[in-house]
Amino acid sequence: MKLRTLFVQVSLAGLAACSSAPPTASGSAASPSAGTPAPAPAPVSAGSAQPAANAVDPAAIQALNNMGKYLQTLRQFEVVIDLSGERVLADGQKLQHTATADLDIARPNKLRARMRSARSQRDLIYDGTTVTLYTPAQKSYSKAPFNENLGALTERLRARFGVEIPSADLFLWGTDAAPLDDMQSAMNAGQDIIGGAICDHYAFRQGQIDWQIWIESGSRPLPRKLVITNRADEARPQSVTLYKWNLNPKFGSSAFAFKPPQGAKQAEFIPLKSQ
Repeated sequence: MKLRTLFVQVSLAGLAACSSAPPTASGSAASPSAGTPAPAPAPVSAGSAQPAANAVDPAAIQALNNMGKYLQTLRQFEVVIDLSGERVLADGQKLQHTATADLDIARPNKLRARMRSARSQRDLIYDGTTVTLYTPAQKSYSKAPFNENLGALTERLRARFGVEIPSADLFLWGTDAAPLDDMQSAMNAGQDIIGGAICDHYAFRQGQIDWQIWIESGSRPLPRKLVITNRADEARPQSVTLYKWNLNPKFGSSAFAFKPPQGAKQAEFIPLKSQ
């Protein structure tokens, strides 16, 4: 499997066009441009422990697998995603933009995603037989038939229509499609507190992408924070994603039913030109 985005690229919910993900090896954590070189890292003090160059720690990979196995056990959950990403101007100056997404999930095939930023508002609803994309500002919606699981849905929407579901790789971890290709280095970077929870901090390098993930310690190995750095761009733009989890949501099946608001108009889903 090709290395692909871990969570959503900066395009859907409105981050400089807007959304978030680890991207493909040739992708970017933010809009690429001819930026200025990143400053040299501070020298490491004598005696500081450093991992071997290009070392892949099996325990770090196992932590990702454990996270994925746990995520696959969650049959119904809500996750609120706060994203910030950098857009690099031609002179190297960075501009930061923000977006949010609120996902209601009922496995294997129900999803409601509310994606918001200053530039874009979109709702994506999937009831197991039909996927609907609704744009509140234009009161416009598009529908397409579909009857597969959420992992297949995310790939279909991205490949055929160019639509990214926020943090789509949450549905891939713990499966054979988990994005573990081209892993050049993997390390345990210690612990931090994220959202009040003690988390194990891991750092990875895949192709031109460096990424870090903070996974809650203990019996609930949930991803709590993700940082992606695009090394293909001299300016090293980053995106930062924070996750807030509700593992006991109160929504029912009606949460995944789309009823067009009064005055809403239906538009056609337009496939990508390459399709």
